[in-house]
Amino acid sequence: MVERLSALDASFVYLDEPGTPMHVGGLLVLETPPGGVDALAALVAARLALVPRYRQRIAVVPAHLADPVWVDDQDFDLAYHVRRSGLPRPGTEAQLLDLVSRLASRPLDRNRPLWEAYLIEGLEGDRVAVMTKTHPALVDGLSAIDIGQVLLDVDPDAPVPEPVDWEPARAPRGTELVLQALDEYLRRPSTLVEAGKAAVTDLRTTAGRIGSVAGGLLRAVRSTVLPAPHGPLNAPVGRQRRVAVARARLDDVKRIRSVHGGTVNDVLLTAVTGALREWLLSRGEPVGGGSSVRALVPVALQDDDGLSSTRVSSRLVELPVGEPNPRVRLARLAYAMRGIGSPGRSVDADQLIALTGFAPSTLHALGARAARGLSRRLFNLVITNVPGPQVPLYAAGGLMREVFPIVPLVRGQGLSIGMTSYHGTVFFGFNADRDSVGDVDVLADLVEQEVEALLEAAG
Repeated sequence: MVERLSALDASFVYLDEPGTPMHVGGLLVLETPPGGVDALAALVAARLALVPRYRQRIAVVPAHLADPVWVDDQDFDLAYHVRRSGLPRPGTEAQLLDLVSRLASRPLDRNRPLWEAYLIEGLEGDRVAVMTKTHPALVDGLSAIDIGQVLLDVDPDAPVPEPVDWEPARAPRGTELVLQALDEYLRRPSTLVEAGKAAVTDLRTTAGRIGSVAGGLLRAVRSTVLPAPHGPLNAPVGRQRRVAVARARLDDVKRIRSVHGGTVNDVLLTAVTGALREWLLSRGEPVGGGSSVRALVPVALQDDDGLSSTRVSSRLVELPVGEPNPRVRLARLAYAMRGIGSPGRSVDADQLIALTGFAPSTLHALGARAARGLSRRLFNLVITNVPGPQVPLYAAGGLMREVFPIVPLVRGQGLSIGMTSYHGTVFFGFNADRDSVGDVDVLADLVEQEVEALLEAAG
């Protein structure tokens, strides 16, 4: 019996379009391992058996009678997925980010396993970089740092296992996939109605899935959630991206928290809010006292003992860009993130993602526009924060210095921001549409300035 994609994973695949590829990216900067990038490539080959999904591709069920399934890639080619690249020595950070921006713009090949890793040589300071692209259907980007599960160790001398011989299982034929889908419907009759709708038209599928999964959520959205404020972050998205990065010392962020209150995440959101305020003003945008930018904030929570948790809380948060006082901004955001501010708007954001994700079982244009249009009206950008390990990690003996997340864009939204803390530093990754938010590097610089301003205010 084949393994079927979950409804949410399938929805990410349905929403994939050339202009808005849904892959999650990561940029790892390492000290050059003793064996160079060849050692990194050998490490991936040796440990690929630990993640069998990385050798599987998606197979669509004929007539879309059910969600797609995972099957072994009969023509799996590791050299296609692990690629070498280089910068003119000594490669600067600006040159690295320009290369990463071009790589992030390219969609993954849907006919192959949905991941790629680029091993980049020539970075100044005797460093190398690894740029990864992984589809959300393949791995949960909120609970893992991309392909780091394969590459990273806490021991610089961790042994590299011998590669395991692998033979792909025979891929099921189309008739077999149909029969398995029908068998599932017989064992779970409640799904048969939805399948019947899918067989008629994609549009009816959309209505059926929204009705069966979301229930009264759509009515709640219409009645309690006002459209997100319109601004330069919401514009037609092209196919090209610009990636920028920023950094903050975790001790500085904790110092700000200890003086002004809130959480580490509240402080980081405050810095982003202040940067957005200055960025909007630099563009001549009207910013009044009540101006705000609405963010969808999925936050990976952290236990009291400092260990990462798999719990995730997602909120629609009004970022008070109209507030000039950073301490007041922090207080307002801390209040909102506790879930007691704006109770009429506290629609569970995880359900909102599920609602927009249940697009039709084919890329029917009307269904895709409806799903994307809903998300565009409800929030202006996505901001993720994933607590990472606070101990040094190594890949093939090379110390990982930095790790920057690259969160995908959705249609009509020109900016996403990812944050990851690692070994005493918070790393910000900005992914922007090259045409509408081409000055994203300015925003990244402003985030670092906002952290410094908050630190000065904390004495």
